[in-house]
Amino acid sequence: MKTAFCIAAILASANAFVPASRPAFSTKVAAEDFLEAEPYFDQSTVPVNTFKNKAPFTGKVVSTKRIVGPKATGETCHIIIDHDGDFPYWEGQSWGVMPPGTREKDGKPHSVRLYSIASSRYGDDMTGKTGSLCVRRATYWCPELKADDPAKKGICSNFLCDSTPGTEIKMTGPAGKVMLMPEEDPSTDYIMVATGTGIAPYRGFIRRLFFEDTPAAKAYKGEAWLFLGVANSDALLYDDEFQEAKKKFPENFRLDYALSREQTNKAGGKMYIQDKVEEYADEVFSKLENGAHIYFCGLKGMMPGIQDMLKGVAEKKGLDYDEWLKGLKKAKQWHVEVY
Repeated sequence: MKTAFCIAAILASANAFVPASRPAFSTKVAAEDFLEAEPYFDQSTVPVNTFKNKAPFTGKVVSTKRIVGPKATGETCHIIIDHDGDFPYWEGQSWGVMPPGTREKDGKPHSVRLYSIASSRYGDDMTGKTGSLCVRRATYWCPELKADDPAKKGICSNFLCDSTPGTEIKMTGPAGKVMLMPEEDPSTDYIMVATGTGIAPYRGFIRRLFFEDTPAAKAYKGEAWLFLGVANSDALLYDDEFQEAKKKFPENFRLDYALSREQTNKAGGKMYIQDKVEEYADEVFSKLENGAHIYFCGLKGMMPGIQDMLKGVAEKKGLDYDEWLKGLKKAKQWHVEVY
């Protein structure tokens, strides 16, 4: 099961930690280009599977903080991990987490769970030595007990959400190249679609594109368009950071939310992520035809609705949806990482 990974600032100590829901963009170092490839967009040196199951990396938790409001559906935490610069990654990659203990059924170690990384490669503190997890605590409501059944809770998500400063985390990876940004053309538009903690990689994208003093940020001239679907306003993740990006870069960053319990779609039903994207279908199609890249991250259950919507719009435009989609995939403009 894949949840999403997010990073926040590590300062002098855990007590000095800037809350995860607050951007740490003011934290600067002398140079913010020491982790770049040469040239910065060259992906030939992207690290992959540096650490494997048999020889994992051990990081240490710096801080764990709940980052959703009281009326959110479930609990989501922001867990900062110190890797001391020994576990580099690129935006859009994932880390694996090996929860401690063994499985009840066979006594074997728990399997690795993947989490998308939600910071840029520099971490929120720009030192390149931290990384974070954005994890929703997985619980099971038992109708007979009328309470959460602790025997059926998510092993890894609860381990992470219950972690405290100093907790050791065994990790693997980094994994994947599917969600990387193609930075060679700085005018590329990015359409980012997420549900819940699927926001993770896009937080890393947005920080890299708009808030860092790196070659990538200096060069970027395109438009990054974020769609996020959650249940209600209290469940929004990193909203203050995205609002700051929208305020500072109104010509280059767009933001649209689908709040299923607070908004209605054009048919009067609940507003889901596919409904919000459909509101801008013509523009989305136009951007894709002009070379934009579209990303999907979150629960795999969102994809059928998304694809049904796109197929319907394509047919109205006289397009063969299967051929249209095949063309996007061939051009590597279609990026999907769901769980």
